[in-house]
Amino acid sequence: MEMRDRIAQALKDAMRSKQADRLSTLRLINAAIKDREIAMRGDAEGGTVGDPEILAIMGKMVKQRQESARAYEEGGRLELAEKELNEVKVIEEFLPRQLSAEEVAAAVDAAIATIGASSIRDMGRVMAELKGKYTGQMDFGVVGPMVKTRLS
Repeated sequence: MEMRDRIAQALKDAMRSKQADRLSTLRLINAAIKDREIAMRGDAEGGTVGDPEILAIMGKMVKQRQESARAYEEGGRLELAEKELNEVKVIEEFLPRQLSAEEVAAAVDAAIATIGASSIRDMGRVMAELKGKYTGQMDFGVVGPMVKTRLS
């Protein structure tokens, strides 16, 4: 089942069971996808967003909510932090399982070997390889420095 269909089905289920918080989060996901489609309208693809882009959008949404929750906790606004973390849980239902640190390290080594990367100049190609295979499964903000260290 396509990611968009899974989200639409979950939205319908949330409406039927009157889960207001879940429904709100699913609507936010749909809105983010539609915003991305609108931004892509001028592209050659005709403004369609596929599963890899949806995974990237949802990964970004998770990061934003985690940062907001941290800020709310530091500010003593625990009820708002809890709301953000609940949204994270709903979004993560649609994301693939996150790779462990060992699995990420193995994937980085495999990508470097596949490409035959030998210097920091190859970092872009290695990152493109990883993004192609592991979108939504690893935090590329953490992976980037790891690749840089291995190539230097």
